[in-house]
Amino acid sequence: MDISNIMQNGAQAFQSKMDADGDGQIEISDLVPALTNLFTNAKGDMDISSILSGLNAGGLTSVAQSWLGDGDNEAIDGEQTKELLGLSTISEFAGKVGIQVEQAIDGLQEAVPNIIDQASSGAESLMDIAGDLFEGDTASAEALLGDAAATVSDAASSVSSAVSGFVQDDNNKTA
Repeated sequence: MDISNIMQNGAQAFQSKMDADGDGQIEISDLVPALTNLFTNAKGDMDISSILSGLNAGGLTSVAQSWLGDGDNEAIDGEQTKELLGLSTISEFAGKVGIQVEQAIDGLQEAVPNIIDQASSGAESLMDIAGDLFEGDTASAEALLGDAAATVSDAASSVSSAVSGFVQDDNNKTA
């Protein structure tokens, strides 16, 4: 799924949380660029590793695992949202969307897990995130990602072994 679709879905999650009465006071067209700004780096690439690192550092590894996994996402509360994103970042977001900071916190509690969950779907994404977070430290990646990282790591090792064996067999045939 591309970044624009992920942000659109995140904006819809935010809007559904904040615009329960359906009066349209919070516009998707305002939310998408503000959320994109929160979740992308200067190059415009999706960057969720800092959020996952923040969860891990804050003792919320199980929350990170739930967002990265295929099951239900564990919720975070307003305080955890403030600690994770920082009050200045949330204030900037609220200003861009035209809402109060507390409203932004409430909506982000819904949108952040949704965005992380969608951005991390698929084994390749999990290992990319783990690599970014832990710079190749497999033990730390497995601690954060649980069984999913171990399975992907085992699969990658198997593929690597198979390719090495194939190359070696091919070299023996030509020698």
